[in-house]
Amino acid sequence: MSGRRKATILVTCCLSLLIVSMDATIVNVAIPSIRDDLNASASQIQWVIDIYTLVLASLLLLSGATGDRFGRRRTFQVGLTVFAVGSLMCSLAPNIETLIAARFLQAIGGSMMNPVAMSIITQVFTGRVERARAIGIWGGVVGISMALGPIVGGALIQYVDWRAVFWINLPICAIAIVLTAIFVPESRSVMMRDVDPVGQGLGMAFLFGLVYVLIEGPNFGWTDVRMIAVVVAAVLALIGFLAYESRRHDPFIDLRFFRSIPFASATMIAVCAFAAWGAFLFMMSLYLQEERGFSAMTTGLIYLPVAIGALVFSPLSGRMVGRFGGRPSIVIAGTLITAAAALLATLTASTPVWQLLAIFAVFGIGFSMVNAPITTAAVSGMPTDRAGAASAIASTSRQVGVSLGVALCGSVAGSALVTKGADFAVAARALWLICAALGVTIIVLGIYSTSARGLRSADRLAPLIAGTVTRRESADVG
Repeated sequence: MSGRRKATILVTCCLSLLIVSMDATIVNVAIPSIRDDLNASASQIQWVIDIYTLVLASLLLLSGATGDRFGRRRTFQVGLTVFAVGSLMCSLAPNIETLIAARFLQAIGGSMMNPVAMSIITQVFTGRVERARAIGIWGGVVGISMALGPIVGGALIQYVDWRAVFWINLPICAIAIVLTAIFVPESRSVMMRDVDPVGQGLGMAFLFGLVYVLIEGPNFGWTDVRMIAVVVAAVLALIGFLAYESRRHDPFIDLRFFRSIPFASATMIAVCAFAAWGAFLFMMSLYLQEERGFSAMTTGLIYLPVAIGALVFSPLSGRMVGRFGGRPSIVIAGTLITAAAALLATLTASTPVWQLLAIFAVFGIGFSMVNAPITTAAVSGMPTDRAGAASAIASTSRQVGVSLGVALCGSVAGSALVTKGADFAVAARALWLICAALGVTIIVLGIYSTSARGLRSADRLAPLIAGTVTRRESADVG
């Protein structure tokens, strides 16, 4: 395969990452405009964000397995098409309920794109150096999308309409579909993983139940019989999930992974960091536009230090992990997220813009430092053939964290969302203190997971899983 064709395939795959990653920050900036135009309630605007991240989290593993089984190019094209149709439906939504349904469809398409695109990259770029370079470019696109998202979104909202933030996906999807058909070769996995619909369904039931209670609890009341019924159902779904997966020979999620302290810690660190991130994006967009009265464009520019932090410090964190291990990056990330959350708790309706920019920079640097050690810790000690599954679970944990962070906004700072004109900064203080606690948790887990005990647990797990895989392959051959 020529170098030009490989480069075209990499660009095609990166286009999918660009729109999926950019979608998060763009839609957050658009939330105040969507609420006003569609007369949405506080819980409904939370669902606009959370329905997307929940479905994405629930289907990432399944979509990766689908690409391996039925063809990565075919799955990628279907994902692009579904995402484009979902984006078009979002832009035409006449009411908030239709918008939420369209976001659901958009997430189904999004789940088929990024994990499958990464599989395509690893199949095309087989050399160690060229693969590392390609993955490095892939990672850089995340920072670019974070930089572009708020600014492009703010400009589109201010000078066109909030619906334009979904229009931008359509030409990108069209270009990617054409390039995929021309340049991307079809590939499948030699070893097919079984589909686990029971485990998938139980996991989704638990996640949706948990987030539903956090979002709708303030509306119905925490002691409402509907809330109690959903809590009971979610708990039963979790128990059923753990029981079923522990007995299945090829589970949706291999629970033995959690015997590795680095893996279990990476999962929790991802949830904590991305919960703080989800809450930050959601609440600060409302604070800047509704309490401070800034335009969508100005709001996007205030987010710029976060994006610059990602562009500069994400690759730096990766190099630090390679040289010093994961502990320094995780501890720095936790410390900065804690500091930024504590500073956010001091905001008022008249905090100077330069202070906002400084706080956003601290948060952005802290958040950008956490991704590389999460992935590294998740695959630490894993056999090569299980590293992909472990990394996918870490990616799922990121989306779960965002969902929980947005859901917490209504549970903890509900008065800031429900009543316009309320003292937004004061109402949100409890939320920022929770985010500070999440930052402290990241520090503790980072130290514990890189301790001698933690590393030993990962070393003990690898031969256990490798032995099981070998026995399973022998049984399949027999």
